Amino acid sequence: MKWTALAAALLALAACTPPPVQTAAPACVAPLKPALQVDLYFGAIGEREWAAFLDEEVTPRFPDGLSVLDVRGQSRNLQGRIERERTKLLVVVVFDAPAHRPKVQAIVEGYSRRYGQHNVFHVEHGVCAGL
Repeated sequence: MKWTALAAALLALAACTPPPVQTAAPACVAPLKPALQVDLYFGAIGEREWAAFLDEEVTPRFPDGLSVLDVRGQSRNLQGRIERERTKLLVVVVFDAPAHRPKVQAIVEGYSRRYGQHNVFHVEHGVCAGL
């Protein structure tokens, strides 16, 4: 009886355990290959400034392709208030991880230096991708 209760308790505890965090691409089916999707969220600047930044800082580092989406975002400022703004979402899929890291860092630093915005939200996750 004690073993049954222990087994039931362990099963119940295991059911409460969250799934492991996915750090790599799932098993990919050909012709798709493991890759890494890099998402960078940039605060609002003018369209002309964004186009110049894209041409001068981003495209030279990722000339094979990228996507830019106009999204709406919000974040808490240093005073604790919620701020909402237009946001640019830059999406790049790379097959050369971790070689992409210095390129991404240079983009973030370039944006901060040019526009004085120090909050570029950065997300990476494993994907299956192919042309």
